[in-house]
Amino acid sequence: QVQLVESGGGLVQPGGSLRLACAASGSILRIDAMGWYRQAPGLQRELVAIVISGGSTKYADSVKGRFTISRDNAKNTVYLQMNSLKPEDTAVYYCNAIIRRVGEVNSYWGQGTQVTVSS
Repeated sequence: QVQLVESGGGLVQPGGSLRLACAASGSILRIDAMGWYRQAPGLQRELVAIVISGGSTKYADSVKGRFTISRDNAKNTVYLQMNSLKPEDTAVYYCNAIIRRVGEVNSYWGQGTQVTVSS
């Protein structure tokens, strides 16, 4: 089995910063990609940022220049540094990983962590 465990959400004032972390554990051969998605009430889940195994990254236009995704391959962990947070960043943030195990490749999700940006 594979587990993704997220941490780092919380309440922050506009303009503040938070750092999310997501650690993957279990019988993992290789992680092809790790990323962060978010879902605000009444809206669809959307991609925030993703980093693939070669190190390439992609960001949603709404977070470019404010958020930075990084990955520690030795720890199977992905981070999302969020700066200059805005109220519209409020959402549940989900970690996702594309993981290769023996004989299969699957997409896995974390349980989600709440980020609230409010004064």
